[in-house]
Amino acid sequence: MLIEVTKLNDDKVLINADLIEIVETTPDTVITLNTGRKLIVKESRQEIRNLVKSSS
Repeated sequence: MLIEVTKLNDDKVLINADLIEIVETTPDTVITLNTGRKLIVKESRQEIRNLVKSSS
């Protein structure tokens, strides 16, 4: 399941929703993958949740 998110520089990226471990708001939304990689994105925590739910 891939979801599309927008990085702060407006680049769109696809990430594997199965790799998401944590989504935090700090105030930016930070997605931590189970690989240890972190992505800061423009979407809110709730938007990420909705994307993951709709992709499954």
